[in-house]
Amino acid sequence: MTAVRADLGARAYELDRAHVFHSWSAQSALDPLVLAGGRGCLVWDHAGREYLDFASQMVNVNIGHQHPVVTAAIAEQAARLTTIGPAAANLHRGQAAQRIAALAPDGFEKVFFTNGGADANENAIRMARLHTGRDKVLSTYRSYHGNTGAAVVATGDWRRMPNEYARGHVHFFGPYLYRSEFWATSVEQECERALRHLERVVQCEGPSTIAAILLESVPGTAGILVPPPGYLAGVRAITDRYGIVLILDEVMCGFGRTGRWFAFDGHGVTPDLITFAKGVNSGYVPVGGVVISDAIARTFDETVFPGGLTYSGHPLAAASIVAALDVMAVEGIVANAERIGHTVLGPTLAQLAHDCKVIGEVRGEGVFWAIELVADRQTREPVPAATMARVKSELIARGVLPFLADNRIHVAPPCVVTEAEVAEGAAVLREVLTALPAEEI
Repeated sequence: MTAVRADLGARAYELDRAHVFHSWSAQSALDPLVLAGGRGCLVWDHAGREYLDFASQMVNVNIGHQHPVVTAAIAEQAARLTTIGPAAANLHRGQAAQRIAALAPDGFEKVFFTNGGADANENAIRMARLHTGRDKVLSTYRSYHGNTGAAVVATGDWRRMPNEYARGHVHFFGPYLYRSEFWATSVEQECERALRHLERVVQCEGPSTIAAILLESVPGTAGILVPPPGYLAGVRAITDRYGIVLILDEVMCGFGRTGRWFAFDGHGVTPDLITFAKGVNSGYVPVGGVVISDAIARTFDETVFPGGLTYSGHPLAAASIVAALDVMAVEGIVANAERIGHTVLGPTLAQLAHDCKVIGEVRGEGVFWAIELVADRQTREPVPAATMARVKSELIARGVLPFLADNRIHVAPPCVVTEAEVAEGAAVLREVLTALPAEEI
């Protein structure tokens, strides 16, 4: 039987390399790990070798793999009605929107469903432009908002550069004290100067031309950059001052990832539009959306919203959202993420940073952390790409699946992770990082 399963793994690898075109990759260099199943925080290959998923795949499997309540809800909906067009009403679609709106701040009653986070941001930008009659969208250089026309140009990192076909996008620097663009030496200075920088960009671009400021509540792929106290509230004040729509991107950081339903809940701020995907149903079925403030929703009471998707509010996705959000509430999954982050994961990573000279900084909250690796703690020079490749291969060889970006290890296990699983993953991190040869750092 083991030989048969191994043959399935070999066949899966063969088919992948022959026919699957992978994202963000040079195709000839790929050597994908074959995965066959999963449960909770574990996944395994066809031969039965287990891996601790310390990245929640793409930081989206918040409730863990194969939660039986959610898979049963999807199967039940598939047996009843697999698909229906977005113009029709459907019970689970309405229930999913109701569940999401109930978690949002007061004054958010409507949800526009999309197929994922990129087109959620795409449609939020469209709503902001139509609501304000303005064109420009401001976003940070350290950001990722998706791989569709406007969303990828709103993105700040290198992925924007080969794809700059959308109009009206302007970038600015957000707060990042460890590598401050503002010569700040304290959290307070970083916040104050970042807000001053943003307001000057707004003034220089012309407030009457700016439709929206688009921010990840906690930038994820860019480095898990938890905003300093007062920053998001300060951005809100700027948008209010100039009549600009504030869009908060909760695609990666929402639905429990930071130990809160929405990451912005801890910052005393209410946006105008909230984009979501990933954690809303742990990626069991592709889905995303925009939670729309009542003021913006009213814009389209008598005016047609010129956007839509064939699979908007797909019944299988809607059923998975209802089940996932109910499970998260009943099982206290968001509270578990907060507790694990505060009492276990945060302290464990802080001790690791104290002990490993290759770690320059650890930052995060909930189950959303980054370990920044440096060649020199004084200069903060990032370790080279070859070192990160070695770290990745060593972690996988020891049964831990990581999320790596630039010179960082992102530690983002499912929100259901246990203390024992955190200890297991952290022990492997320690083993790999302390064993790095000095000449490779």
